[in-house]
Amino acid sequence: MPSLPAPVRLAIFARYPRPGEAKTRLIPALGADGAALVYRRLLERTVTAARQSGLRFELRVTGAAPARFHEWLGDDLVIVPQGLGDLGERLMRAAAPGIVIGSDAPALTPQLLQAAALALETAPAVIGPAHDGGYYLLGFNTPVPFAFADIEWSTSGVFQETLRRLEANGMAPHILPPLSDIDTMDDLANWPELLP
Repeated sequence: MPSLPAPVRLAIFARYPRPGEAKTRLIPALGADGAALVYRRLLERTVTAARQSGLRFELRVTGAAPARFHEWLGDDLVIVPQGLGDLGERLMRAAAPGIVIGSDAPALTPQLLQAAALALETAPAVIGPAHDGGYYLLGFNTPVPFAFADIEWSTSGVFQETLRRLEANGMAPHILPPLSDIDTMDDLANWPELLP
């Protein structure tokens, strides 16, 4: 009897919302406490979407011990430290088949997460482009360390470079609808409920 494929695991990369260390580009306008509160609300939205998607998921955390995240977001969550290294090295530790996301895209829905998991049934990878030139989601059936190594994160070319690397490795990804990230005050204009 053939074995069933392993279910996709969603990994949410999260930082503890300590003032001065979260959403730093918003600090000039909102102050350290206000910027941290925006991040807190974004992560709470993301965890809610993950819960409602029905996918297996875990939080991969930095900035505080897992217990602090459990106290805040619930004892039922699977919480794993991100470990050392730059963002690319930490992303490489997410297991395949998997989907990695952050918490910067408030329009991310349970349905989009389900669509990403469904896409991996027929495509080797799935990617959700962000309007700023990055991406809000990357899913893969086999490990993709080449997609994470030596990337200039937080630049407008991240999506295109990741797409180029996937295709160079024979992985034509399914592309999800683009969403906006929250990085600046202009980005927050359509999301007043996130403001302090």
